[in-house]
Amino acid sequence: MGLFGNLFKEKNCEVCGKELGVFGKVKLSEGYLCKDCSALLSPFFQGRRSATADQIREQLAYREENKAKVAAFNVTTTLEGGNKKVYLDEEKGQLIISGSRSWRDENPDVIDFAQVTGCSMEIDEDKSEVYREDAEGKRQSYVPPRYEYEYDFDVKVYFNHPYFSEVSWQVNTNSIDDKRSLDYQEANKRAEALRDKLSNLHQENRAAAAPKQAVTCPHCLASTIPDAQGRCEYCGGSVLQ
Repeated sequence: MGLFGNLFKEKNCEVCGKELGVFGKVKLSEGYLCKDCSALLSPFFQGRRSATADQIREQLAYREENKAKVAAFNVTTTLEGGNKKVYLDEEKGQLIISGSRSWRDENPDVIDFAQVTGCSMEIDEDKSEVYREDAEGKRQSYVPPRYEYEYDFDVKVYFNHPYFSEVSWQVNTNSIDDKRSLDYQEANKRAEALRDKLSNLHQENRAAAAPKQAVTCPHCLASTIPDAQGRCEYCGGSVLQ
């Protein structure tokens, strides 16, 4: 009786207070979240069950503020990623990852380049043996054994973000069965381009954040910290070797 009593006991969403039924709710570390509030969270957030109601409220406030960033986001470069695309706003130093054509309507997370900590790619090879039937209809291996292969290209981006640490997806839409095919080459090229570009964002931000060192200008002999173009802050002459 106690078990069924708890099951059907009236519950309310910890955030909006909506009365919840038996289904359509998400368990939090304390209490429950309704499906409407859950849908407003970041699509990359995986920590619902360990989150408190206060943490969910904080994230929903962040998601509301994110809408203004989406409205101001200006795409300068699009990286094709198969199931998802990465949109860059290089003027603001921000990116968006989305698999939707109408991504502006879905309030995707606007992520600063400085929050990207790395990117990796992996080629997933699935190997399965091909068999034949003997005269009695029994399955037998070929001699030597024969195999079929399927390949998938996965990209994983790592972040220093308060609500998620990584985002991963498959670059090719369908599994590829021929390593020599054009599909394989194109998927590999696309995955490498994503890895290289997003890894470079990480490296470039590390370099930008590194402390600048003073050098002696060969023109005016002043001790100077070169500007972005490598010029002396006093006389404007080039200090690059």
